[in-house]
Amino acid sequence: MSIRLVTFDLDDTLWDVAPVMNSAEATLRDWLAVNAAQLGPVPIEHLWAIRSRLMEQDPMLRHRLSELRRRILLHALLDAGYPQPEATELAEAGFQTFLHARHQVALFPEVHPTLEQLANRFILGVLTNGNADVRRLGLADYFQFALCAEELGVGKPDPHPFQEALKRGGVAAEYAVHIGDHPSDDIAGARRAGMKAIWFNPARKPWDGEEAPSAIIHNLSELPGILAKL
Repeated sequence: MSIRLVTFDLDDTLWDVAPVMNSAEATLRDWLAVNAAQLGPVPIEHLWAIRSRLMEQDPMLRHRLSELRRRILLHALLDAGYPQPEATELAEAGFQTFLHARHQVALFPEVHPTLEQLANRFILGVLTNGNADVRRLGLADYFQFALCAEELGVGKPDPHPFQEALKRGGVAAEYAVHIGDHPSDDIAGARRAGMKAIWFNPARKPWDGEEAPSAIIHNLSELPGILAKL
């Protein structure tokens, strides 16, 4: 039985996401300091309070990270005294500033050569809970589809994203494998959907998840060899 469809997580699988998010947050803060001075230095506790309130009102926002950030910005600006039209405009401009910085990623060195090799042999797709867009990262040519929680309305480990990936790829679950770093979202989610799952574990952490991965890799360059054995 040979693999035909290979889906990838993005954050912490194709790049290290922590420095990207830290830089994007700093970029947003600097932008707000110049363009929304009335807001001032907002205590993180205040932003978390807004987030909690929004999540309570609409729990589905946990799958819509872009919309959630837009709304947090809007409410913070409204609380600072900006009128609704100006607050809405500032919130969108601030979000776009953040989103641009969020896409300034440093791909792991093995990403391009590995994807180039795999794209000649498999159907490749993306399954992400984040809001990174492969079209903005110069990776779109490798993938036949990209699915994100924001658009689907639900994220991993729910089976729906994996089922939708199988539908897009036109293959049964036993011919598909998902690669990701998260034991629950990526590994357990894929396994419960009937797919194989490869745990990307560059830090060589001990496995402590519920559903055991089909294989473990520490470097993306290991993927072609592993896929040939599955």
